[in-house]
Amino acid sequence: MSSITLGVQRESLLNNPLLQKTELGRPLRRCFTLPSDGFTYGKPNDGKTSGAADALVWRSAPIQTSFHKEKKAPRDFQTLNKSAVQIGLTTAQEHFQYRATHDVRKLDSRNQKNQSTLQKIRFPPTMVFGVPTKPSTPVYDLLGHKYQDRWLEERRKAEETMRAKQIQKRHVDKNIYETRASLLRKFQPPVDNPPLWQMPKFQKIPAQIESFRSENAKKQAFKHHATDSTSRKGAFGHGIYEPAKS
Repeated sequence: MSSITLGVQRESLLNNPLLQKTELGRPLRRCFTLPSDGFTYGKPNDGKTSGAADALVWRSAPIQTSFHKEKKAPRDFQTLNKSAVQIGLTTAQEHFQYRATHDVRKLDSRNQKNQSTLQKIRFPPTMVFGVPTKPSTPVYDLLGHKYQDRWLEERRKAEETMRAKQIQKRHVDKNIYETRASLLRKFQPPVDNPPLWQMPKFQKIPAQIESFRSENAKKQAFKHHATDSTSRKGAFGHGIYEPAKS
């Protein structure tokens, strides 16, 4: 049982589950506040029967008026300073008193711009606002497949134009002959790839390991690899042998 003095002075102690003692044969208390004994749980039943009487009655929610706090415009200190200097005020105390007695606010540039724009625009009296309606689709064109024929005609013209451009390009390229000067002008000398980076202390040291006994053995090995890689799998011909294909 919990202590007798617990919660006498402060009722908030009864809401702390860490201060409650376990009771014999009862579950641990979580100190949740429950309503009174006469409280009924659940959703209240609505009296509407969704019949003809409810269909004839128009139930509308009351209009909720929202009160927006009016935001004051910032003070125009440039105008205040200018008017104070024109009067003849020079000290800081005089300027402080002048600002306390004169309240000049800045005009909202956005509202002023919108008002000036609305004043400049003059709509004719017969002006109709809104989105123009789409013209009705003629039924005879749909029944006669006019849209399909029009699309096929456009596709045929586009293909003919593309084919004519290709033929013209082929004729132009055919009449151009390459000379030695044009080939030399287009030629780009091969550039060797930059060598791999090495530490400065290893740049002048020659290689100590040679995989091949001689230059001739190296050429023979690469030649054998080139002929043998055709029947192997992989991008570089290092994989397994491919099965015979009929």
